[in-house]
Amino acid sequence: MTAVTFSPSSADPHRLGHAHPQGYSDSAAGPAPKRVITGFGFWIFLLTDIVMFSAFFAAYAVLVGETDGGPTGAEIFELPRIALETALLLASSFTCGMAAIAADAGNKRWFYISMAVTAVLGLGFLGLELQEFSELIEHGAGPTRSAFLSAFFTLVGCHGLHVSVGILWLLTMMAQVFAKGFRANIMRRLLCFGLFWHTLDIVWVAVFTIVYLMGTVK
Repeated sequence: MTAVTFSPSSADPHRLGHAHPQGYSDSAAGPAPKRVITGFGFWIFLLTDIVMFSAFFAAYAVLVGETDGGPTGAEIFELPRIALETALLLASSFTCGMAAIAADAGNKRWFYISMAVTAVLGLGFLGLELQEFSELIEHGAGPTRSAFLSAFFTLVGCHGLHVSVGILWLLTMMAQVFAKGFRANIMRRLLCFGLFWHTLDIVWVAVFTIVYLMGTVK
């Protein structure tokens, strides 16, 4: 009888028990880098935040016509001021991206400049929003006046609260970079901050469109 021999390639065509050819190793199939895992986990958190905002948007859509004889959106919204708020927040998203680029390049000077400008733009946005709220309350259009205004103050105020938290987070990140430099764990936190800030811009675009633009048309 003729002996039958099996070559390694025929016995194991997918090379499951052998080293990969051309210098590839099994380590390529190992766990993902911490930066990727951190970013993915933070996206899950942001999705829960978006679900919360979606509920506020749904409540506003249901209650937008429930003015109880009070003012409507077309009567109280000032589009020039809201447009300026939008411009400030969108510009802050650009400077936040510049800060991320500077951090990746290890350039502390431009990182601090970009983050400081982002903070100033964010504070300008909050200042205009607080001015809007104070004027509405002064003229008797506070959150207790009607269901429409309750939904409005809740939705817009929740976004403003998130911006306030973002600015505090921004200042904390600047202090950490100053004290420890661009360490790997600091860079992961900066990644999460950037995702958070850009998400706030996306939510605000929805607020600007659904609440202010559509409210003014009506």
